[in-house]
Amino acid sequence: MATVTPAPATPSSVQRLARRLDGSALYVFTGLAVLYLLLPVAVIVLFSFNDPAGKSNFVWQGFTLKYWLDPLGVPGLPQAVFLSLVIAFVSTIVATALGTLIGLALVRYDFRLQGATNALIFIPMATPEIVLGASLLTMFVSIGGPPFFPLSAVTILIAHIMFNISYVVVTVRARLEGFPRHLEEAAMDLGANEWTTFWKVTFPLILPGIVAAGLLAFSLSIDDFVITNFTAGKTQTFPMFIYAKYRIGIPVQVNVIGTLIFIIAVGTVGVTTLARIRADARARRR
Repeated sequence: MATVTPAPATPSSVQRLARRLDGSALYVFTGLAVLYLLLPVAVIVLFSFNDPAGKSNFVWQGFTLKYWLDPLGVPGLPQAVFLSLVIAFVSTIVATALGTLIGLALVRYDFRLQGATNALIFIPMATPEIVLGASLLTMFVSIGGPPFFPLSAVTILIAHIMFNISYVVVTVRARLEGFPRHLEEAAMDLGANEWTTFWKVTFPLILPGIVAAGLLAFSLSIDDFVITNFTAGKTQTFPMFIYAKYRIGIPVQVNVIGTLIFIIAVGTVGVTTLARIRADARARRR
């Protein structure tokens, strides 16, 4: 007796549309998220070319390049930008060095109070900035002597190093998780001591994590306002300069400086990412 095989059902137009939406939904949501994040930056870049009639730079009135030709032409702005850059660079170097060593110690070694140390690392990240700033101010005033009092650029630097260390430790630890320890063991079996093994094997492998931690620490330091406002005294950084000018009108040069910082940050991330991709490609060819 012959059997009749039913023809396979063809998907309807609704089903085909649903499949296409399922495949493109991730890209759509990702694009919307990126657009949401970059829209304020785009406004800053756009208004760096604005030519306002008054002091306020909130309404588009015309295109000009004169502020790009004189980005530091506001009294007090060069000093504020320079101080912010110095504090950001120094705090990044110190926090990255200390945070990397702490991250290595927490991942590689077992010691007494290791759990408490892990908890203490997360406290600055979990504490509201206003509480952290007020606590630091109280501590500096209680000490009552140099370099902690009177408040100055040194106290700002101490505060920035303190909260940056936590972010560096977390970033470096994430890089160290699943680290191939057999490579270090192979290097030491071939006669390398611990110092040589660290610089020739360990450091190159964790370098991307260290660079990422440094970039994060720099960005957190250069735009911090709340903690800096508590620990600055009469010192004025770039974010504090913006806050002071907000009451009478933020000059266009602030948008120019912000755009330059954004371009440099994105360029640095792009260069480091490209270098890492090339290094990985060379390693695979070997």
